[in-house]
Amino acid sequence: VLLTAFFASKLEHESKHCNGKGFQRPGSSAFDRVYTANQNCGHAYPTFLAVLWCAGLLCSQAPAAFAGLMYLFVRQKYFVGYLGERTQSTPGYLFGKRIILFLFLMSVAGILNYYLIFFFGSDFEMYIKTITSAISPLLLIP
Repeated sequence: VLLTAFFASKLEHESKHCNGKGFQRPGSSAFDRVYTANQNCGHAYPTFLAVLWCAGLLCSQAPAAFAGLMYLFVRQKYFVGYLGERTQSTPGYLFGKRIILFLFLMSVAGILNYYLIFFFGSDFEMYIKTITSAISPLLLIP
């Protein structure tokens, strides 16, 4: 919520500094960058919430929470990078994709473990939790 409020305040600040009414402000590259960054972050948020919830529920809560906090930090970096040159936002974007992939793979591992228990009676939950706990700090590597 705080991150979204920050994005909205930046958008409002740039909107007040531009002349004209409405969102069609020709020649306002600063406003366009802020508006585009805000829209990009808003569009990615539902996907993030879905995979975060599934990863925490189906696999392991601690690595999912760590990845979620990292994702929020990375989105902040993406947004601030987008305010500068567009190339400054690329590392945040790529880092965010890697975190979403990690959360998605955690969700898939949890689902596969459920079906292994259901059909074969084999439970690999401890192995999956150990692996995800070991891999989650690797998300810090740029």
